[in-house]
Amino acid sequence: MRHALLAGAVTAIICSVVGTWVVIRGMAFLGEAIGHGMLPGVAIATVVGAPLLLGAAASAALMSAAIGALQRRGRLSYDTSIGLLFVGMLSLGVIIVSHSRSFATDTTAMLFGDILAAESGDAVLLCGALAVTLAIAILCHRAFVAAAFDARIAQALGLRPRLARFALVALVTLAVVASYQIVGSLLAVALLLAPAVAAGRWTARIPATMLLASGFGIAAVVSGLLASWHLGTAAGASIAFGAILLAAASTLVRAAVDRIRRRRATGGGAADARAEPPHRDDAPARSIAVPPTR
Repeated sequence: MRHALLAGAVTAIICSVVGTWVVIRGMAFLGEAIGHGMLPGVAIATVVGAPLLLGAAASAALMSAAIGALQRRGRLSYDTSIGLLFVGMLSLGVIIVSHSRSFATDTTAMLFGDILAAESGDAVLLCGALAVTLAIAILCHRAFVAAAFDARIAQALGLRPRLARFALVALVTLAVVASYQIVGSLLAVALLLAPAVAAGRWTARIPATMLLASGFGIAAVVSGLLASWHLGTAAGASIAFGAILLAAASTLVRAAVDRIRRRRATGGGAADARAEPPHRDDAPARSIAVPPTR
């Protein structure tokens, strides 16, 4: 359980940092597609006995490259390319795993994760992934911000928006691969989006959003593991559902706080209006004594 908690917390921080940019740039569909795109590599690694993370990383990188190639050279739109590729990769992964004798077990672990099987080596790999994520996020922060507003402005400033987009896609791929063992490929987008959405209701600056989102993500991991322990539910699904609940609760609380502030502001304005005496335009003007001129 200690290794599971550490691995989950580190993964939550990775997904919170990357997820902040995913929400800002509207790249949620890409994260979902890469999650599906991992399946063939994971399936091959399962069948041949290779490390699962290695297979997931290779397959996700191939998926990202294929999306970029179709967008540049093909006539398909961005979302159409993603939709076709992630359905095809998902089907291919299931076909490959179907040759395994432990099809049901392997498929369940791939789709919904197995955080309780995390070991110390997994935690070390995730810490390395966190270091890479933070380094890229810090180095490319200006380029990410400029490209989020206008790619032409970023190009004029010499920030290379295409390279920034490639780096952001690489970060999304890294985050999805890192969260594979925690919540699986189907639920990885929950840790990628929900903490960032929950934090975005309370912050106005990107670094503050990342920091608060990390707190929400860690809270989702802890609450999900506790729910799994006491209720006997699937750990990955419990974590993902906990993240969604936190995002919903954050939205509702923020809306309530805004309503209270508006009511106080309106009530204060009305009180000031009642306290101020009415002004009459037809009130007689005061006579002013003018000394006689000589």
